[in-house]
Amino acid sequence: MIKIDHLSKSFGKNEVLKDLSLTIKKGRITAILGPNGSGKTTLIKSVLGLVVADTGEITISGESVLKQSEYRKYIGYLPQIARFPENLKVEELIKMVKNLRNLPGNEQELIELFGLEPFLNKQLGTLSGGTRQKVNIVLGFMFDSPLLILDEPTVGLDPIALIKLKELIAKKKNEGNTILFTTHIMTLVEEIAEDIVFILEGKPFFSGKLEDIQAQRKEQNLEKLIAGIMEETEVVV
Repeated sequence: MIKIDHLSKSFGKNEVLKDLSLTIKKGRITAILGPNGSGKTTLIKSVLGLVVADTGEITISGESVLKQSEYRKYIGYLPQIARFPENLKVEELIKMVKNLRNLPGNEQELIELFGLEPFLNKQLGTLSGGTRQKVNIVLGFMFDSPLLILDEPTVGLDPIALIKLKELIAKKKNEGNTILFTTHIMTLVEEIAEDIVFILEGKPFFSGKLEDIQAQRKEQNLEKLIAGIMEETEVVV
């Protein structure tokens, strides 16, 4: 689904991605992991076209995405921090995003799933963080995109909403969607991820099946496994 070849990106003297190459498999759930400053966000923004790499190539379904924009309409993106216009009402925001993308959406099903009906006529600036995240989820999932990129998707969610989100991700996976997500919650990775990419200092330290790195490191607990790697490589978060 996504193939990245020799991607490099620097901001001034800070080399964030260093000749990074990896493949994200179609129809699977992949977690992008790594300490703060490892390059996760820059990698995701490069795939989204929000950051232009200095060198390298990114292809999605065999087509180069560098300096292209049309491919983005087939990506559902859930940012970590949703910066909505606070004076807009929830229903106004949903309509605006639908008009901008000019695609049919299944927002009503998601609104009902996350219990957002009472908030549709409320301004976004009056909502709690958890409710704003539910709106964020609706916007990220409502176009049934073949590729879903979720950046810290569980932020602010209560336990019931978290269960619904995990069920939604599983449903999308079963429908053939490719899902790429970042998180600092290792229990979430253990529950839903099939593959992981662990990035250290701008390069993949490991890329493959979750069970493979667990067997390789002889550690089933992912939190302890990741902590062990960081201690060995003297990473300071």
